[in-house]
Amino acid sequence: MFGVRSLAHLLVLPVVATVGCRAQDIRSMPPDLQAPVLPTHRSVPAPPAAGQATLWVSLADHLGRGTLPQHSASLLTLTSAGQAPLQLLDPSGTVVADGPSLRFSWRLVPLETPLAVARRVAGPLASFESAERLADRWRDQGVEAKVAHPDEWEVWAPLDAPDLSGVALRDVTTTIAAVVRPVLEGAEGGRTLQGPLQVQAPNGLRWKGGVMRGPFRLQADAYGSWTLLEQVPLERYLEGVVPHEIGAGSPAAALQAQAVLARTWALANSHRFAIDGYHLCSDTQCQVYSDPRQASASVRAAIRATSGEVLRWEGEPIHAVYHATNGGISASGEEAWAMDPLPYVRVQADGTQAWRESTLLPLQSAEGVKALLQRRDGAYGAGHPRFRWTLSYSAGQLAQALAAAGKGNALPTKVSVQDRGPSGRVLALAIERDGGAPSVVLRLDAIRRTLRRLPSTLFVLEPEGAGAWQFQGGGFGHGVGLSQAGAIDLAGRGWSAQRILQHYYPGTRLEPLRQAPPTPPVQAP
Repeated sequence: MFGVRSLAHLLVLPVVATVGCRAQDIRSMPPDLQAPVLPTHRSVPAPPAAGQATLWVSLADHLGRGTLPQHSASLLTLTSAGQAPLQLLDPSGTVVADGPSLRFSWRLVPLETPLAVARRVAGPLASFESAERLADRWRDQGVEAKVAHPDEWEVWAPLDAPDLSGVALRDVTTTIAAVVRPVLEGAEGGRTLQGPLQVQAPNGLRWKGGVMRGPFRLQADAYGSWTLLEQVPLERYLEGVVPHEIGAGSPAAALQAQAVLARTWALANSHRFAIDGYHLCSDTQCQVYSDPRQASASVRAAIRATSGEVLRWEGEPIHAVYHATNGGISASGEEAWAMDPLPYVRVQADGTQAWRESTLLPLQSAEGVKALLQRRDGAYGAGHPRFRWTLSYSAGQLAQALAAAGKGNALPTKVSVQDRGPSGRVLALAIERDGGAPSVVLRLDAIRRTLRRLPSTLFVLEPEGAGAWQFQGGGFGHGVGLSQAGAIDLAGRGWSAQRILQHYYPGTRLEPLRQAPPTPPVQAP
């Protein structure tokens, strides 16, 4: 294996994978008998430091995956959005092709010198936040641990990294003998290229029903596949994020608050895909980023009104998480992810004074949560369609969801809440199963990652006949930080963007962006 993805697209020498004490065995050898520590992966150059100038954002990842010696993975076609042709530049900056469209297939190319890699792997994990906290546990011991995303989130460390208490690890050793490279298709056949490649699009690039302005890069990742990314100025990036996250028709103060948060989040999270040589993705694993032309005049005005402003805590951009609606009560970070507490978010009843006074905290009993869910008057954002919700899961649907998560397909016989956080959100959901199959306990973000129909973890659970359970809940999303429905409500009540931000992130400071010093790129071996 290479991470959790198949190496069908790479020629490899035999793989040896062991679990447990192999790293300890290596460390116990005398120094003169220890083999050199192998790299964990085939590295790629790091992106430039994120700042006000440019973000590198992935538009499509894992391109070329599945390529075999006699079979290319799905083709990549890039099309100009206007009359001006696209230009393809090689690593030296030389134009190697131009035209209204560029089409790429994929080819396996043997390496002159096969590369041996070895690593300890933790995961899969349900979120970057959980992976980053686990990586920090290794880093605190002086281990160079990296967060990777070959399919689900994982943490990679050298093979001699120590065990982590309570964490299942697997050791992976393999030799990469061939890599995937793009093949530029033309009338006279294909031309195999070596990246990174740049694509200039004077009139923009047609992409998923919209137009992206670029410029663009096509570059290798850490898993043997490729990424198409856009090099986009930070303020233009916000034009592609804000309307898709909160809605272009939101009140001005809510749009301004969202612009500050999107900017802050992007900078604070620009290391998410460092292992793959770019900053951010464009889907829900990051912030949804799409055609910036869809930004309305009001969205652009909100971005200009907050130009360069970020929220800081002790001088650093905060982890500016936000969500659709909190159901009337906000959550702490530890209720959503396996992470250290965020000092600038807290559990609080999110509503008028009457709402706050009638909500007793902590809210850790099923009865208390049920009583909360029966109320809505006075809560901020109560008009959101998912402020309150009800859905059912049959035993068969639960079994299907667990099987998709790699936990077997035995039929559940009982579902129960094992633990709640102070906001009433479920921290651990236990599922007992038929036929002697072991019980499954889903924790934190793994609950919604597995049971994908659940809008949130703020719910109570009731049996609904034989082999079925009803979930009665509130809110949509993790519940940490700003509630977008709440911000829209507060803006309608006359609150300013700064007051809204202080309400959801108390103690933070709204400050101008400071340019980060440039960092030298890491060269690939």
